[in-house]
Amino acid sequence: MSTRPTVGPAGRVLIARGLQALRKRAGLTQAEWAKAAGCSVGTVNRYLDWQDRAKLTLPTVRSLAVACGASREERDALEQLVRTQEDGWWVGQPGVPAWMDPLLSFEEYAHYEHIYANHLVPGLLQTPDYARALYRAQEPRATDDEIEHRVQSRIKRQAILERTPTLHVWCVVDESVLRRRPDDSSAVMADQIDHLHTLAQRPNVDVQVMPFSAGHSAGSGGHYLILGRDGTGDADAMSVVYLELHRRGIYLDTPDDVQAYKLMFDYARSRAADTSTSLRLLADARQEFA
Repeated sequence: MSTRPTVGPAGRVLIARGLQALRKRAGLTQAEWAKAAGCSVGTVNRYLDWQDRAKLTLPTVRSLAVACGASREERDALEQLVRTQEDGWWVGQPGVPAWMDPLLSFEEYAHYEHIYANHLVPGLLQTPDYARALYRAQEPRATDDEIEHRVQSRIKRQAILERTPTLHVWCVVDESVLRRRPDDSSAVMADQIDHLHTLAQRPNVDVQVMPFSAGHSAGSGGHYLILGRDGTGDADAMSVVYLELHRRGIYLDTPDDVQAYKLMFDYARSRAADTSTSLRLLADARQEFA
């Protein structure tokens, strides 16, 4: 498993899934598990809920694992996750709302991020001017300082694209996004499309355009992200869906939900233009803002 630090909620997801897998294998109810580990059922529930903000402790994780008959290797993997927990750079930053904490945490640990964008350019792929104009449109009463904090935080988030090991981003963007300006400036949109065209030629970024001619596709009802990490066990693998809403985000991590969105994304990219044709569609859209 990875020895990199696990930042915030990403680490908690891995710990919760690892413990849950051990409980199921042992065939214990939560009450039986709590009694065997010498803790309360409430404590068990907190350790299985990655969105709980209570601090995880090494002795409790060890006791829960031992109570399930975990092997030394399984215990060591879970304990390593607890030891390497740390806060990300974005915690406490005024430009990063609290509901985005899990998203940035998952990005830090993910191997891939699949994005379906049907109304705006995804944050990871935005230019500063596009992000600035978008924030002004979304939050017309925000101050200049508030807007600038958000823009700078968004640009800092994009450094994940330079990470080693590489984060692979695969984005299916609706053609309407390429025609929808965030403000009255054609130059902002022209620069944004140029930026998308450049990013799409990087080895770790794939951009497919969903042309108008494709009609409605599976999952075309909203913007979503699928973040995943392939691993050898429950204490290393991760897969989470993020639904982006105004002033909030929804996270789905049950196997059924994740699989449903993975299937929708597979259908979407199968109907979108291939990467080579998408570069041409980007260039065509760019001409409209010349």
